[in-house]
Amino acid sequence: MNWFEALILGIVQGLTEFLPVSSSGHLEIGKALLGVQVSDDLLFTVVVHGATVLSTIVVFWNQIVKLFKGFIKFKMNEETDYVLKIFVSMIPVMIVGLFFKDYVESLFGSLLLVGCMLIVTALLLTLATYLGSGKREITYRDAFIIGLAQCLAVLPGLSRSGTTIATGLLLGNKKDSIAQFSFLMVLIPILGENILSLFSGDITSSSIPFTSLLAGFLGAFFSGWAACKFMIGIVKKGKLVYFAIYCLIVGLTVIFATLS
Repeated sequence: MNWFEALILGIVQGLTEFLPVSSSGHLEIGKALLGVQVSDDLLFTVVVHGATVLSTIVVFWNQIVKLFKGFIKFKMNEETDYVLKIFVSMIPVMIVGLFFKDYVESLFGSLLLVGCMLIVTALLLTLATYLGSGKREITYRDAFIIGLAQCLAVLPGLSRSGTTIATGLLLGNKKDSIAQFSFLMVLIPILGENILSLFSGDITSSSIPFTSLLAGFLGAFFSGWAACKFMIGIVKKGKLVYFAIYCLIVGLTVIFATLS
């Protein structure tokens, strides 16, 4: 993989990590269009995911610092309550990661599945647009249900941000609250997975040159930063239906191309 292909895949990763259109699904489509195989290159995966995590931290830096300062006081306050809800949301994905990781990884590579899940994403976004009330803050029960939704979003083509935001809106959560919660709840799982990957021993077998890794990182970081800020505004305005139309069109196109 050359630096230009890495840059394109990094931009795709950064944009689609936050936009409700499925980063995993678009990466599969991108790899197919570019004719590159990076699914087994763990280092590239760690680099682009690390870039999107860093972009999230930059966007929510003030909120993260506030949450950290409140949490380390080791007493129940608004910040501690919020952090505990994030921990609750992580329980389902931790179970999936520990016991079903191999099964989930076996699903990647199927463009037909990607197309079908993009249509499911479109349906969820449409339901959230017209049925989401957005009137209350996130409860512990909501946090767990949103965490379950995040588990389903490990399927390629089913958008993580789209699924979690849509679930929160359908539960009645406020638009600005669920947007921030959706982006913050994924930080620890991705960081944890990256750290485990770094110590797995497979990281040294990367065949991708440094220039390509750097291009992928920069592409993912800057596109992720832009997409994160853009998505917050989109959720507040309730314009998710446009992404639903996009997912429907891409999903149907992928299914048609695969079957034909």
